[in-house]
Amino acid sequence: MTVLVRDFLPTDAAAWARVGHAAMPYLVTVPEQAVFDLACAHPDEHRRLLVAEEDGEIVAIARTGLVHESPEPGQAFCDPYTHPDRTGRGAGGLLLRTAEEHLAREGARAVYSWVLDTPSNRAFAERRGYAPSRSAHFLRLDLAGGPLPPLPSLPADAELRTGADFADDPRPLFVADAEATADEPSDTPAELDDYEDWLRRTWRHPALDHELTSVVVVDGEVASFTAARTDGGTRYMSGMTGTVRAHRGRGLAKLAKADSLHRARAAGYTDAYTGNDADNGPMLAVNRWFGYEICATEVRHVRELG
Repeated sequence: MTVLVRDFLPTDAAAWARVGHAAMPYLVTVPEQAVFDLACAHPDEHRRLLVAEEDGEIVAIARTGLVHESPEPGQAFCDPYTHPDRTGRGAGGLLLRTAEEHLAREGARAVYSWVLDTPSNRAFAERRGYAPSRSAHFLRLDLAGGPLPPLPSLPADAELRTGADFADDPRPLFVADAEATADEPSDTPAELDDYEDWLRRTWRHPALDHELTSVVVVDGEVASFTAARTDGGTRYMSGMTGTVRAHRGRGLAKLAKADSLHRARAAGYTDAYTGNDADNGPMLAVNRWFGYEICATEVRHVRELG
């Protein structure tokens, strides 16, 4: 059996989502997502979506490109995923090698990749010259299995809104997202300074649910938010939760997440997922308070390109 690697085509969308969901069930993956991500990629990212075929069947996928938001040039990423029933046939290694060649041509100096914390996945990365760095957890909450903690009290100077309330002018959410992202633990820190790019890639993302995105506004300004991604069926995921610096320590992130989760359950979502950097103690504590439990861990690996 021969494995071939090629670029993603729009007609691959359903197969891309099928492989992605099987390999990473902790993420919300919708068929429209790959087409959208490729169409809206920033030119400086040099993004490619790759698929590996075995006898005409897509068995593995990979996203790769430069981290164009990083203040340090030459940072790149590659995340290959192989369907669990098709591992050990060379698809993942071929995808990774193709991606590295592409990134080297575009001036990448270091390639970062998230690797599930299992012996086989870590061995795959280490055999190819990748060294482990920071860890992150996936957490799951059974929205259908029991009561949620009650909604925290709303401070007198605050009000709850949804992302949909900012449809005419989402810039205040961009400003809050940029500040929260700048302080997020990461090997490849990002600076969000392109509003139009944020509109294209984040605000208009097909999985972003504006109605279930909760926003805490204090004295008329966005203070905290949690961005909700959904698959339109049963799966809900917290895409990003953040609080601006001036309002941290007031429990506003917990309030935003609680509001979104309560409304997600009322809308019929049964499986809630989120992700946390392993060193982000405050958010891990918030998620434990809701009843989230760690369901998987991944380790960021890096390889320096010669």
